[in-house]
Amino acid sequence: MESGFSQALLAALTLQAGYNSALVAIGAGLLGAAAGAGGTFLFLRKRALVSDAVAHATLPGIGIAFIVMVMMGGDGRSLPGLLIGSALSATLGLLLVEWIARRTRLPEDAAIGAVLSVFFGFGIVLLTVIQTMSSGRQAGLESFLLGSTAGMLYSDAITIAVGGALSVGLVVLLRRPMTMVSFDPEWAAASGVNVRGVDLAIMGLVMAVTVIGLKIVGLILIVALLIIPPVTARFWTERTERVVWIAGALGGLAGYLGAALSASAPDLPTGPIIVLVSFTLFVASLLLAPVRGVAAALWRHRRFQLDVHRRQGLLALARGEPIFDRLTLKVLLREGLLRPDRVATPDGAARAAKVLRDEKRWDVARAVYRDETISGRYDGLTSIEAVLTRDEIADLDRRLGPPVPVASSEGAA
Repeated sequence: MESGFSQALLAALTLQAGYNSALVAIGAGLLGAAAGAGGTFLFLRKRALVSDAVAHATLPGIGIAFIVMVMMGGDGRSLPGLLIGSALSATLGLLLVEWIARRTRLPEDAAIGAVLSVFFGFGIVLLTVIQTMSSGRQAGLESFLLGSTAGMLYSDAITIAVGGALSVGLVVLLRRPMTMVSFDPEWAAASGVNVRGVDLAIMGLVMAVTVIGLKIVGLILIVALLIIPPVTARFWTERTERVVWIAGALGGLAGYLGAALSASAPDLPTGPIIVLVSFTLFVASLLLAPVRGVAAALWRHRRFQLDVHRRQGLLALARGEPIFDRLTLKVLLREGLLRPDRVATPDGAARAAKVLRDEKRWDVARAVYRDETISGRYDGLTSIEAVLTRDEIADLDRRLGPPVPVASSEGAA
C-alpha cells in the first residue's frame, strides 16, 4: 500500500498522473505563489484581516451567479460564471470595507468584521435556498467553502492555471510600487506614488487570488494561504523584497505539493492538504531558520551563557578566587584553560590576564573618555579591540602600567 502511494505521489509530482491532475498541480503552484507574494503586501501593511473579509464576501456572489445561470437555462455550475459572480461580490465587499473605514468613525477591523459576517451569513442563506431549488445541479456548491478538485473539468483546470499565471504576472509587474507602499506609505507618497491606487491594486490582487483559489482551496482556507507563507518567509530574511520572493516560493511549493498529495490519495481534500503543507513549512522555518528560528535563538542563548561563564571563570583565575560553579568549571576544563586540579594552564593564564587587563582598561576608558557610546558598548564580553583603536588602547596601557602575570600550571610546577 505504501509502495502504491509512493508511486502515485511520484507520478503526481512529475506531472504523470493525467492532464487534469497536472493542470491542478500547476494551477495550485501558481496560485500559491501569487497568494504568498500578494499576501506579503497585506502582511507588511498590517492588513492581513482584509483577506478574510474578501474571502467571505465571495460566497453571496457564488450563490447569486448560480441562480442567475439557472434562470438563463444553464446548469449553474459553470466555473467561469461562478468566478465572475464571486469576483463582483468580493469587489463590493472591498468597497464597503473601504467606505466604512473612510467615512465613519469605525476602525478598519470593525468594518472588516461587519462585512465578513454579513456577507458570509447572506451567502449561507443563498446556499440553503439553492438546495431547495428543483432546477440546476446545485450539488457540490459547498465545495467552494473548503475546496475540492474531485470531478474538476479540464476547462476548470485550465481556468485556474491561467488565472494563477496572470496573478503571478501581476505581482512581478507591480512588485516595486506595492513594496514601497507596504514598507513606508509616507515615503512612497512623497516619491510620487499613488498610494491609494497601489492599495487598491493590492486589494485587487488579493481578490483575484481568492476568487481563483475558491475551487482548489475554498474561501475559508484561502486566507491561510495568503497569510502563512509571508509569515514563514519573515523567518528567513530581514529585507522586504526578499520576503516577497520567498513567500511566493513557499506558497508555490505548498500549493504544488498539496495538490500532488491530494492527487495521489483521492480521499484527501486538496485545500486542507495545501494548508497543512504550508503550515508544515511554517513550523520547519520557526524551528530551523538560521537567524530568527527557535534553534538559532537557543544556540545564541547557550553561546552567550558559555561566554559569560568563561569570562567569570577567567576573572576568578586572574584574581586568585576559587571557582565553585559547575558549568564554569566544565567550560574551562573542556576548553583546556584549567587543569583537573583547578590550576590554570598556560593558555588559561594568558587569557585570564587578558580578561583582567581588559576589565581595567574599560574602567580607565570610561573615566577618560566619558563617552556614552563607548560605555554602552561594553557588556563584559565585547573585546576592547572591537571598540577602541590601537592608539587609544596603548594610551590606556600607559596609564595602567605593566600587566600583572597570572600563575599557570608551568609556574606552579
